[in-house]
Amino acid sequence: MINKKTLNTLIAGEIDFVDLKFTDLRGVWQHMSVPAHQFSDENVKKGFGFDGSSIKGFSTIYESDMLLKPDTDTLFVDPFFDKTLSCICDVYDPDSGLPFEKDPRGTAKKGEEYLKKSNVADISYWGPEIEFFVFDKISVNLTPYNSYINIESGELPFTSPNQEKNDGYKILNKTGYFPVPPFDKLQNFRSEMVKILEELGIQIEVHHHEVASGGQLEIDMQYDSLVSMADKVMIYKYVARNLAAKYGLYACFLPKPIFGDNGSGMHTHQSLFKDGKNLFFDPTGKDSYAELSKLGLSYAAGLLSNIKVILALSNPTLNSYRRLVPHFEAPTAVAFSKRNRSAAIRIPMYFKNEEKAKRIEFRVPDPTCNPYLAFAAELIFGLEGIDKKMDPQKLGYGPFEQNIWENSKVEQTPNNLFEILENLSKDKVLVKSGVFSEGLIDSYIQVKKDEAIASLLYPTPADFWFYSDI
Repeated sequence: MINKKTLNTLIAGEIDFVDLKFTDLRGVWQHMSVPAHQFSDENVKKGFGFDGSSIKGFSTIYESDMLLKPDTDTLFVDPFFDKTLSCICDVYDPDSGLPFEKDPRGTAKKGEEYLKKSNVADISYWGPEIEFFVFDKISVNLTPYNSYINIESGELPFTSPNQEKNDGYKILNKTGYFPVPPFDKLQNFRSEMVKILEELGIQIEVHHHEVASGGQLEIDMQYDSLVSMADKVMIYKYVARNLAAKYGLYACFLPKPIFGDNGSGMHTHQSLFKDGKNLFFDPTGKDSYAELSKLGLSYAAGLLSNIKVILALSNPTLNSYRRLVPHFEAPTAVAFSKRNRSAAIRIPMYFKNEEKAKRIEFRVPDPTCNPYLAFAAELIFGLEGIDKKMDPQKLGYGPFEQNIWENSKVEQTPNNLFEILENLSKDKVLVKSGVFSEGLIDSYIQVKKDEAIASLLYPTPADFWFYSDI
């Protein structure tokens, strides 16, 4: 990303527009562009006005005026539009002059402040593994009389209508980890996406094909602090979609776009540091498990004991629960383990005695979440586990070393989004922390309920497939 010192040089004849981006409650980027000459120090300080009532869940028509205040530390040259800088903004209430209570990014900032005030740690680190699909083509239609979805990919085992894609090199269901080209048809796409992200200052650790057929991919970013990583998640999805569009492809972040094959998650690695020391690391084995400290275990217990609330923010769509189906490979077991990927929390054990690498991996979230809200909520509940000195073993969450997909004694994540949203409405922890406002929670729940109800009202092809003979 470009720092402010570079800004004046770039604007001097090299930049025509600055694109102002902010995130709505659903976790979707919104934007408007201003000519470069309008991006003056004075205007940046004052902010740029917009109609908040036109953003779902933000404000009413009688209190619609809002301000975008650019965070100039986030400036980057837009890789898809000539002579354009992009800048991530915070949302402000012009009446009070304070950050807008429903701004997801502002909420994440309050989460970082909450951590420092707790005196537990001074920084949290986040490393989401974002999985997504890149299809050759997708056709979608949703009307009262004509609804369908048609996915085309040269990797899929069935014949593609596109004869150029019928080369015989197919990836069968659940066999996409890690075939080489020509079976893996998206090596060049991933490599180009990595180059773009790294040019934007986002360091990448690895890219590879994922388990599912049809073009399921994973590109892993190096860990970063909470707000910075949430910013990077938004940039990541923006780059993926625009690069796919550039080549006539389609990037899909739905957790479960293909029946019968693996879905896409966003396994989120987390750790707490204080004075440069990883608080989750305990190599002695005393009061620890898998080199995870007692404090780290309490943090994990905080997540597991509040998972029925967290899901409303980490897995916020009806499609999320087509992925989170018990007894398959999805991490639906409310449990922890050091190597078991069917548990909601895994403690990676690739390397021993490496302090910086010790972390927990919360495997439940998916890429339809709003990263600012999901990360902030997970941090708050993790800290609650520490504050209450929760012990995940005493609470019955494990550790489980054996296969727990079919263990009936292990609690499973709920699968009803409306029930989960109700859990969020009853929760007191998030609002009590001062990080989430009641207004944000209420508006978020309403937006997600409206979205889900609208989706459920439409008959699907599955209705006719399974019930036409009744």
